[in-house]
Amino acid sequence: MKILHVLDHSLPEQSGYAFRSEAIIRAQREAGILTVQLTGPKQGAAVSDREVVGELEYLRSPGAGDSEGGGPLAQLRVILALRRRLKQTINSEHPDVLHVHSPWLNGLAALGLGCPVLYEMRSFWEDAAVSSGVTTVGSMRYRVSHAMETFVARRAGAIATISQGLKQDLIVRGIPADKIVISGNAINPDDRQSPSSDQVSEIRRRHGLDGRKVLGFFGSFFEWEGLTLLIEAMPEIVRRQPNAVLLLVGGGIEEPKLKAMVAASGLDDHVIFAGRVPHAEINAYYHAADLMVFPRVSSRLTELVTPLKPLESMALGRLVVASDVGGHKELIENGVTGLLFRAGDKGALSDAVCAALN
Repeated sequence: MKILHVLDHSLPEQSGYAFRSEAIIRAQREAGILTVQLTGPKQGAAVSDREVVGELEYLRSPGAGDSEGGGPLAQLRVILALRRRLKQTINSEHPDVLHVHSPWLNGLAALGLGCPVLYEMRSFWEDAAVSSGVTTVGSMRYRVSHAMETFVARRAGAIATISQGLKQDLIVRGIPADKIVISGNAINPDDRQSPSSDQVSEIRRRHGLDGRKVLGFFGSFFEWEGLTLLIEAMPEIVRRQPNAVLLLVGGGIEEPKLKAMVAASGLDDHVIFAGRVPHAEINAYYHAADLMVFPRVSSRLTELVTPLKPLESMALGRLVVASDVGGHKELIENGVTGLLFRAGDKGALSDAVCAALN
């Protein structure tokens, strides 16, 4: 069997989407399946029509402008450019199946080309756009995206989602349950290897963590991650645990706001912005933390989508404290595999963190 993967973007761009795609492709190859990987125009300007990243070769598509900010015409250009590239690739590679990864622009480009389509949905992109402030619920953009995701899902031969929440939402939209499979996030056992004590000690020295209780958050700094609530809770946590320190690894659009909050609250000695770190060091950073905190706020996105970072944390033996949004509740059994607190409740967050530290 040969599978042609159709992707929004891929490595070397660093994102959960890219890492999950690479892991799926690698697992299929280990199972003896032939794969071809094609990214759409949103990958960005390509130097050539193919690029090797690690062990995988990715076919690239010509750029088609900014689909995010250019409106419907820009999105149409993306669809048409990807469809042309898909036709070329199908003619040269003769795949048995198209494994199309969301969003709907990819799905629309892939329908009707004579190949069975498996459509994989990691989230509803209209909800991600709301959570990042790009659009609002009920706007024309939101309604169009919602309708097009449903259109593609109805016409795909099969659908894979990462969570029960997404599956149930699709069923409400009229998609037959037996057409949907859940392919949840997972951790590669080879990635669980513990770092050396010297590596962990070096990380702790680098950031002045020796002798301190370290709360970790690793990921993208988006509004839905609830980092403002976590920083608002830090004064109470520090009052009860004077040696507590919050280690933030990553970055994103919320970073300037978060840094301003830290400065205004006088928390400079208790909140560390480590920035983005090399992937090879991430396990050592996990082991430098005493517990990991995931304070996601409640929204359609966080109630329906299961994140990867709590799984990574648990796989590396870290204690997890997380808000009780639906995506977390699918992963964490409260009091057994982690601690859950009421989403959006600063006091409940402080109590859960201090209980975990004790």
